[in-house]
Amino acid sequence: MKLVHEGAVDATGLAGDTPAIRLFALLEVIAGRDRMASLQGLAEETGLPKPTLHRMLSQLEGAGLLQREGDGRHYGIGVRMRRLAEQLLANDTLHGARHAVLRRLVDEIGESCNLTALAGAEVVYLDRVETAAPLRFYLHPGSRVPAHCSASGKLFLAQMAPAQRRRLLAHAPLEACTPRTLTDLDALDAELARVRRDGYAMDNEEFLPGLQCVAVPVPAAEGTRSHLAVAVQAPVMRLGTEKALQLLPALRRAAAALGRIDAEQSGAVAGHA
Repeated sequence: MKLVHEGAVDATGLAGDTPAIRLFALLEVIAGRDRMASLQGLAEETGLPKPTLHRMLSQLEGAGLLQREGDGRHYGIGVRMRRLAEQLLANDTLHGARHAVLRRLVDEIGESCNLTALAGAEVVYLDRVETAAPLRFYLHPGSRVPAHCSASGKLFLAQMAPAQRRRLLAHAPLEACTPRTLTDLDALDAELARVRRDGYAMDNEEFLPGLQCVAVPVPAAEGTRSHLAVAVQAPVMRLGTEKALQLLPALRRAAAALGRIDAEQSGAVAGHA
């Protein structure tokens, strides 16, 4: 049997000892793709017979771990699987170490900072440390904001292939949260091209009036997309665009520290495999 999607699993995983392991391996294959999966494509990618794959896909769909698109022929990650991924990121054993990095960042720059991940067309706050300043926007861990009008969301969207991004946003209209929100796909694409070029993203009162935000990605393993972002948020009266850009070095140092935490954990897991 040939190798499956690079960076996901190999034939050994899909020929695991138990049905549960084989189903999990197939989930890894689908989750590692930047596009929807079809029965035909998965058969070619994994070498498994179509009847076997169809049965496995039906089981995963029935459990809410996968969902079928409107055409009935393509599969993507289901709501239950997304919630599981969010819970793992928010509550895993790395939470304490990540929170300490976020706390040091807030102590250094004096404004509220958060760690985020993408959940569908929304950004979810995995962790947040508030500033001690009396005037602040309070957003607790677990809060969700639209990806198209948040700094972190723009980072995640900018990493996607154009077709994947358009497909995602087609199911989530670009709501105008403020007069500054980008609600035109072409205008958003132009903004995301700048984000890819510069390596950071800004939300200049696009989500909430009076709120400025700048975010950078947490480095991921070479050849893979970043699944985390770190950002600072503050009232525009304290954090104008020029000052926000001055905070980029501190944000990037914190992002690098968070990336090392993930890398060390991945190395420890690999060492026990």
